[in-house]
Amino acid sequence: MKSIFSLFVLVLILSCGGPKKIIETNPETVEKDAKNTSDTKAEIDYKKTIEIVNHINQNDVKNSLEYLASDELEGRNTGTEGIEKAAVYIEAFFKKHNIKPYFETYRDSFNVKKIIGYNVVGYLEGNDPKLKDEFVILGAHYDHIGTAKEVNGDVIANGANDDASGTVAVMEWAKYFSKAKSNKRSMLFTLYSAEEMGLKGSEHLAKRLKKENIDLYTMINFEMIGVPRAENEIMAYMSGYEKSNLAKQLNVYGGNEMIGFFPKAKEFNLFMRSDNYPFYKEFKVPAHAISTFDFTNFDYYHHVDDEADKMDFNHMTSFINKMIPALEGMINASSKEIKMNNE
Repeated sequence: MKSIFSLFVLVLILSCGGPKKIIETNPETVEKDAKNTSDTKAEIDYKKTIEIVNHINQNDVKNSLEYLASDELEGRNTGTEGIEKAAVYIEAFFKKHNIKPYFETYRDSFNVKKIIGYNVVGYLEGNDPKLKDEFVILGAHYDHIGTAKEVNGDVIANGANDDASGTVAVMEWAKYFSKAKSNKRSMLFTLYSAEEMGLKGSEHLAKRLKKENIDLYTMINFEMIGVPRAENEIMAYMSGYEKSNLAKQLNVYGGNEMIGFFPKAKEFNLFMRSDNYPFYKEFKVPAHAISTFDFTNFDYYHHVDDEADKMDFNHMTSFINKMIPALEGMINASSKEIKMNNE
């Protein structure tokens, strides 16, 4: 068993030379194998193996989401003290993990009538002399609606799935890429406010970046990824699936079928109803939303029971981990392999 285990570790370590592959394994089995031997090296190898397989820690995911979806933040409505606390939390997270502000500060401020809103924008420069001039944007909206219809005395619409889940995913990828230093292209980690007011935050940022004439390669928005789909369904779906080859390429980079087509996304025109759309409008590049919410697996959209305790943290952590090799493949491809289809 020791020799088999060592070979298993070797294969994993060797696989980390390019985009890191998330190898499906049973951590409990590996842990048992390691602990059933007195070989200290096997235990060390086990720890290294788990670090390779599981880049993202579930407790970190849980802690961030529980704070962002807590009653203290009062539903994170744009222009309120609650969303200010959320912004401060995200800014501190970026600073702690060496994600720089893209602008003078992390905040990209704008007005919606008399309300002041602000996106939070983190920046990680690419490490390739040429490819660093191209940008990949990973985004989600961190605002919600504040309050909703009272249920058992509760009126706070905490927005755990919508979209603290996507926000936490973007934060965790920011932390990962900052530590791994594996991004050849430059990255923007963008958390939007005023999405619930009609995509106002992402609209403002997209126009601002267009004026700066950045070379945007791709943009992916992550919307409601806190609960899994049915076991017979693909892990997630992408809005505007037919508009580009993004989903197919992510599956190639990730090594398995993770992102698919969802008929209702086209029926409900979800492509135009999430924060990816302003970037598509401005840049005419692949800009899509990825979600695991499919109208059958979560009953609390814009509801006071969209709470942290309704989230599946095993699923969330697995989703974030499985997306890493797909994102790395996209960010590090030597040419722009992801393209718009002929529409």
